[in-house]
Amino acid sequence: MGKNTRVLVMVQAAIFAAVAMVLSMLPTTIGTSLTISLGMVPLTITSLRAGTKAGLLAGLIWGLLHFVTGNVMILGALQAFIEYIIAFVFAGFAGLIADKFHSSSKRKPLYLILSVLIGTFARFFWHFIAGVVYWGEYAPEGWSPLYFSFVMNGASALLTAIISALVLVIIYAVAPIIFKEDTIKPSNI
Repeated sequence: MGKNTRVLVMVQAAIFAAVAMVLSMLPTTIGTSLTISLGMVPLTITSLRAGTKAGLLAGLIWGLLHFVTGNVMILGALQAFIEYIIAFVFAGFAGLIADKFHSSSKRKPLYLILSVLIGTFARFFWHFIAGVVYWGEYAPEGWSPLYFSFVMNGASALLTAIISALVLVIIYAVAPIIFKEDTIKPSNI
């Protein structure tokens, strides 16, 4: 892959990450801990368009943008690294089935939904780990840190996946060209 192609992939990843960050700023928090992460919509789109590597890069940029915008809750360096770097990078695994999505003619909505589920649950797995280790002390009385993190992060992941899948299926039905496979292959980012 040429230098220009790599730059185009990186620019696309950065643009989709910026859109994800803007969507993250919309008020979608329910209570103190339950969050619907609309940024999974553009992250899934870029992961499907350009593949896993581009999705991982977009996830990294999205996570870093949380620091730039001050949209972080930091208890410690390792917690911040897990929740804002590792977790958001793992969201890019939504691109793992990009090839199946593009090679399918009739099952695209199914692969689209599966892509959302993969990316969302890969990301929220790390939020779950951080919830057990770092946020467990904030669990309601009688709740173990494990149960607290599973309920809060599991509910956030499930709501995020459902809403993101619905939005993406609607976008696909209205404008499938948005999901067109990039001719840019980010094999050497």
